[in-house]
Amino acid sequence: MKALVIIPTYNEKNNIKTVIEKLNALPLSVDVLIIDDNSPDGTGALVQSLQTQYPNLHLIQRAGKLGLGTAYVMGFRWALERDYEYILEMDADLSHNPDDVPRLIEECANGNDLVIGSRYCKGVNVINWPIKRLILSYGANKYTRMITGLPIKDATAGFKCFHRRVLEGIDLSRVKSSGYSFQIEMNFRAWVKGFKLKEIPIIFIERSEGLSKMSKNIVYEAVFMVWKLKILHILKLLR
Repeated sequence: MKALVIIPTYNEKNNIKTVIEKLNALPLSVDVLIIDDNSPDGTGALVQSLQTQYPNLHLIQRAGKLGLGTAYVMGFRWALERDYEYILEMDADLSHNPDDVPRLIEECANGNDLVIGSRYCKGVNVINWPIKRLILSYGANKYTRMITGLPIKDATAGFKCFHRRVLEGIDLSRVKSSGYSFQIEMNFRAWVKGFKLKEIPIIFIERSEGLSKMSKNIVYEAVFMVWKLKILHILKLLR
């Protein structure tokens, strides 16, 4: 079993060392790929210094802030070229518990193609979010299900495990979205291709260090992306 955890970073110096340490303390072996967008706080330099301690730690440093979606697509290509079987997405801010990584991989190994660490598949499992943020997130997911028919309660989740066959089956060159909409698009593309999606419950804890990357533009992109996906699917142009 060859697994890779992809973590995009921008100004996550206060969190990333802890994340890497926790991933390396897991009872199974995973490789870690950090894709850093030239963080002004020195996140990339810190990761580079940790590579001597952790031979399973890899780093791609980009020239600037190029977006979450492009970071993951770059990471997916990197993983496929190196024959990883299980490819995971994970945030750098400790809102995703590294201890849940083995559960995601196990569910994927048991025959699921895409396993999503879900905040909403069993009630609402979110800690320390302001009520407005929770309503926005929960409402965005209901909106996504209503428009697209995607049978996922947490379509915007960023903690997930892909079997490589999913990423091989999706034309990654056509994936252009970022933020919320990137997660929605990848889930939708996997679903319409006939891959098996499964949600498992996680507890999401709002970051204690650093600033959220959420913006109005990310929200607007997600609002229009669901209609784009639906129309492309109806016209049979989604590949």
